[in-house]
Amino acid sequence: MGVPIDGKIVAAKYKEELKLFIKDRALRGLNSPCIASILIGEDKGSIFYMNNQNKLCSEIGVEYKKIILPKETSEQVVLNTIEDLNNDENIHGIIIQLPIPEGLDEEVIVNKISHLKDVDGLTDINCGKFYKGEKCFIPCTSQGIIELIKSTGIKIKGKNAVVLGRSIIVGKSVAQLLLNEDATVTVCHSKTMDVKSICQDADIIVAAIGSPNFVKEDFIKEGAVVIDVGFTVVDGKMAGDVDYENVIHKASYITPVPGGVGAMTSIMLIKNTCEGLGNEY
Repeated sequence: MGVPIDGKIVAAKYKEELKLFIKDRALRGLNSPCIASILIGEDKGSIFYMNNQNKLCSEIGVEYKKIILPKETSEQVVLNTIEDLNNDENIHGIIIQLPIPEGLDEEVIVNKISHLKDVDGLTDINCGKFYKGEKCFIPCTSQGIIELIKSTGIKIKGKNAVVLGRSIIVGKSVAQLLLNEDATVTVCHSKTMDVKSICQDADIIVAAIGSPNFVKEDFIKEGAVVIDVGFTVVDGKMAGDVDYENVIHKASYITPVPGGVGAMTSIMLIKNTCEGLGNEY
């Protein structure tokens, strides 16, 4: 029987460290870090995510500025909004909630964010630095995934890791982070032949494809570590990419949905923001 990896417990360690960091800044007369989060439209998932971020920031002592723009907002207005935040010395991190409405150029909008405030690590500058191995902001979800794997005590070095999905936000970046940890990495996607047999040889599986219960018990070898990044609503309930109830019997460790990866993403966002203040954190 596998052990669930509780993302909230792992995140709590960083939460306490960040609280101490903020408290120390206050004692030295320094202002609290501030994250500005931009939402264009009324995407319910994004609103839910923003509310959770806001709550966590409040608990830690980080300011969180919500900027909600109407769905019909022009691209130029969005770019002007970001430029104002880039120039605001009281704003230390900027994130744009994705997806954005059709008709707006996501690449142009994301890259308008200063790479010095791009705490989600999505701009071309930070992506380039990341893949070159230079110091930069690392995508929050992928960073959280690596921390969850390490929390099990299992060594990543030398392990066979399979990543399901090749998105820039998760798939490609977590594959690179696993390579950085000296794992042997295979990335599977919609054109991959016989995904099941590839997974059956994996010591670590990261599922990030948005396909409910795709990873079945017979995909998993005994003792594999399974990280489920999927998040889909099925019949009013949240479902991951992994058939949790059956896979847990073969995995050594597995993340539930909810309660796994999601809990780490927001704390990594705040961690990145604090690190962006310099060498203090």
